[in-house]
Amino acid sequence: MDEFVVYALYSRSSGKTYVGFTSDLINRFHSHNHYSTKGYTVRFRPWEVVHVEFFTTKHEAMVRERWVKSGVGREWLRANVIY
Repeated sequence: MDEFVVYALYSRSSGKTYVGFTSDLINRFHSHNHYSTKGYTVRFRPWEVVHVEFFTTKHEAMVRERWVKSGVGREWLRANVIY
């Protein structure tokens, strides 16, 4: 059975956050911090995982990711996770 993860990354050096979802958190985290050579997350390395939520379906994870990326979700993330 596949398991999907919504995750939030935080860059202490820039104060930036990144929210995404995946079925393989470890490889995705390494991709953000080491493997990628272009894209948004490359500019603000190093990243640390500050929040993780598990889901049984891809659809549930996508819906939650969309919410966390919304204005209300970003406020919730800052108030409850990052600071």
